[in-house]
Amino acid sequence: MEPGEIRFLSREEVRAGLDLADCIRAVEEAFTSHARGLTPCAPGVLGAHLHGGGFHIKTAALGAQPCYFAAKINGNFPLNPARHSLPTIQGLIVLFDGERGVPLAVMDSIEITILRTAAASAIAAKYLAKASAATITICGCGNQGESHLRAMALVRPIRRALAFDQNPERARRFALEMGRELGIEVVPVDSLAGAVRASDICVTCTPSREPIVTAAMLHPGLFIAAVGADSQDKQELTPEVLQRSKVVVDLLEQAATIGELHHAMVAGVMARGEVHGELGQVVVGERPGRVSDQEIFVFDSTGTALQDVAAAALVYERAGTAGRGTILSLARAS
Repeated sequence: MEPGEIRFLSREEVRAGLDLADCIRAVEEAFTSHARGLTPCAPGVLGAHLHGGGFHIKTAALGAQPCYFAAKINGNFPLNPARHSLPTIQGLIVLFDGERGVPLAVMDSIEITILRTAAASAIAAKYLAKASAATITICGCGNQGESHLRAMALVRPIRRALAFDQNPERARRFALEMGRELGIEVVPVDSLAGAVRASDICVTCTPSREPIVTAAMLHPGLFIAAVGADSQDKQELTPEVLQRSKVVVDLLEQAATIGELHHAMVAGVMARGEVHGELGQVVVGERPGRVSDQEIFVFDSTGTALQDVAAAALVYERAGTAGRGTILSLARAS
């Protein structure tokens, strides 16, 4: 492309350039680079709360040659589907050349957010869930629930999934569609507590502002991927769940500010120094993953732009090769 030109990529064009398996690999490489001190700057996050929802602005840089910088702006409005027939999460990612500051692309963020979030949870499961994990509870049967079940099935021998949602009809649809797609048993359930107790893995991906998983649901060998707490007012786990588990976070500073860790610290049951480690530290072997089938692990996933820039760079490079997207010019017309 010529200087001043940027590539605009729609959601469909993003989807065409990003599959879940490749996203998992790209995100794992990003966490590896961060753990080894190879990322050019610390990931950043800014939140803005509005009536009925809010916005997150997340930034990160990745790579050396080429170096990419991404800024993602996501609106998160949980009542959108019911009130306006719109997605809960909508937004954009702007990708830059990190060496020269040149804007390279603007792309829809929905597909990347869905896939990169599930990718991080799958990476955590790869190191922290039992190797034999076959039964999973999905709490929250929306886009993230679907993506997480697909991702977990790529890293663990999942044979049975228990689907729980506040909307029982959504759980039934989820069970029918995902069971058919993956060829496994997917069962809608009415009791989250019973499902978690029967599972090796539990994924919570809801907009809940009150804990829905309690310490009474824990059992030896359980791995929990807590995805929903991406702001200070969101919470899916009671502080005692973290207190009784080994806790791995995506980014310590971020989780201590907006994640499940934040709530445990406010409750006084956990301190930063008691965190088992960051996911990148586990991936590179600086901190151990699971060493016993009796351990209970929690992955506190607050979502980091490391994931976004890794996925966006992959989408951008593939779009250039395939000729996807619309080329827009920022140059002044003559």
